[in-house]
Order: sequence, then structure tokens, then C-alpha cells
Amino acid sequence: MASEGREGEHPSVTLFRQYLRIRTLQPEPDYGTNPKLSSVLLNSHTDVVPVFQEYWSHDPFEAFKDADGYIYGRGAQDMKCVSIQYLEAVRRLKAEGHHFPRTIHLTFVPDEEIGGHQGMELFVKRPEFQALRAGFALDEGLANPTDAFTVFYSERSPWWVRVTSTGKPGHGSRFIEDTAAEKLHKVVSSILAFREKERQRLQSDPQLKEGAVTSVNLTILEGGVAYNVVPATMSASFDFRVAPDVDLKAFEGQLQDWCQAAGEGVTFEFAQKWTEPQVTPTDDSDPWWAAFSGACKDMNLTLEPEIFPAATDSRYLRAVGVPALGFSPMNRTPILLHDHDERLHEAVFLRGVDIYTRLLPALASVPVLPSES
Repeated sequence: MASEGREGEHPSVTLFRQYLRIRTLQPEPDYGTNPKLSSVLLNSHTDVVPVFQEYWSHDPFEAFKDADGYIYGRGAQDMKCVSIQYLEAVRRLKAEGHHFPRTIHLTFVPDEEIGGHQGMELFVKRPEFQALRAGFALDEGLANPTDAFTVFYSERSPWWVRVTSTGKPGHGSRFIEDTAAEKLHKVVSSILAFREKERQRLQSDPQLKEGAVTSVNLTILEGGVAYNVVPATMSASFDFRVAPDVDLKAFEGQLQDWCQAAGEGVTFEFAQKWTEPQVTPTDDSDPWWAAFSGACKDMNLTLEPEIFPAATDSRYLRAVGVPALGFSPMNRTPILLHDHDERLHEAVFLRGVDIYTRLLPALASVPVLPSES
């Protein structure tokens, strides 16, 4: 095991390394001076994705820190770093005796990595969530390899689609007409042609980011029982990430058209279908964005507002009317979430604590909103 509290190590780094080894934590909120105002919610998830330990340089659950200051661990970027940065910033502000009009709540939720269906999706429907009276939320973002910091104001809608094709079975030596494979091939070709069109649109416009186009990948193929038996049923599963400006009804109609064009007996079903994309305002007339971006400007941070290319718990918050920004203060850092050797440099982590220590007072001091008058 990595040593606890190495000589000369910053206490915040020690706490971060400890948290990488545990799975639960009980945060303490900092109550505001004006309980009539909506609160600021700092959300993070405690779960992490699996690892292939044989591909790691160090034990992914040891929180090993190498001689260069890199901390290795599953969750180092996604997103236990942010969880501890929240806590350290709040602890610092409390120790300095600061008080703000708005309450700051910290939430630590499960199951984000598998869709949040037993986590934030249920939590936002609970009276305990309503009691928080959240008016604005921060959640996870991504690292940025450049000097800038990425902030996410929306995200793509995950659609997991399973296309099933039925056709005539028979012996593998015959030229059978109307087979399941032939029809499924037509649907797969249509979807992959759409994928290529979106890929080219992204590459041809330097102003577009990945989250602004719709992506799709073929992830599962199923069918067949033997080499010499033509199967009566085959299926293909796709992971669509639909851009927030897409007409979802029309897009579902496109899926239907692709299946119908392939022939009879071709259908599709959803394993996941998000239909409530929301966009958090990023103009200076919005008081939350003005506070967030203003504090970042005061710290000379360059922000790159984007649409998150995947899905986070922010979508559940936005869907119930809570504006949310995805922000993980990790610049000059390669994106390594879900990757082998996920790691974060301690200097980047500690600077993130400093950033939140400046951000939280600005957000918790947003003046009374018209809806709160």
C-alpha cells in the first residue's frame, strides 16, 4: 500500500489519495445566511468503471504517487479528484470564517457510470432532493490538454438501439433469398453511412466540437447457431449520442425509415433513450454564468464552453430545471478517464482546490433572482 501522509506531502493530496481507496463518504454542507435563496449544489459520483489491472503501471486502487508527482488510480480524473476538491475548498472557506447568502450542498451519488438510473435519476424525484432547493449545480467535466479549461453546458442524448432482422433460414450451402443477414446488412450500411457523414461534418468545420454532432458506433452483433445454418434472426446494437439541437422525433423517424428500407421483418427497440436535452445558458445576462465566468476571468482562466460528448448526471439535474455546468479544473492534462494508468498530477489537483475556493464564494453570493423575490 502507498504510505499515508508522506513526509512533506500536502494534506489535500493525502486526502485525495485516501479517497481513491474508499467508496463512500459523508460530506458536510455549509449552510447559507439567507435560507430563502436557492442553493448551490456540488455533485459528484462515487462509482468508477472496471479496470484491466495487467495494463496498469501501478495498482489502480492503491493511489500510488510516483516521483514526478502523478497520482495513479481509477477515479483520479473521473471523478474522485473533484469530490475532494469540493470538500477541501469548503473546508478552507469554513476555516477562514466565510459565510455566504446561499447554502452550499455536496452530493455524492452512485451508479453514474452505468447510466445513473439507480442514482441521480431517482434522487431528483425524491423529497430529499427537493429539500435541497438547488438553484444551480456543478458536476463533472473533462481534462483539457491545453492551457484552457473546458466547461460543459449541455450534453448529447444517449440512444442505445437494438435492430433485429428476421428472414428465411436454411442450409449454409444454399443461396437463400430474404435472409436476416442481408436485411441487417442494409440497416448497418445506412447507419454507418450516416456516421461517416457526421464524422466528415466534424472534421470539415474547425469551429465544431465533438459534442455538436451526432455520433454512432456499432457495438454488438448477435445471431447464428452453427456455421452451416443460415439464422432466422440476427441483431445489431448501436450506441448513438444525439446532439442537443437534433429533432428527436424526426431522428427516430429516420431510424424507422432505415429499417423499412431494408425489408420486412426488420424492427428496432431502445435499451436507453434520453429525450430531454437541456442547455444551460452561457451568456452574461444569466446570473449563474456571469458569476462562474467572472470568477474564472478574475483568475485568468481561459474557458472553452462545449457540449459534453457523452452523458453525465447533469442531464437529470437540467431536466428538473436546475442549470448545471460540467467543470473539472484539469488543464494541461491528457484525458485519461476510463483509460489504463488513469492519473492526475498533484499540482493540477491542488490548483483545482484553489480554483473552487475562488469559484464557490462567487456562486454562493449570486444576488437574489427574480424568481426568489
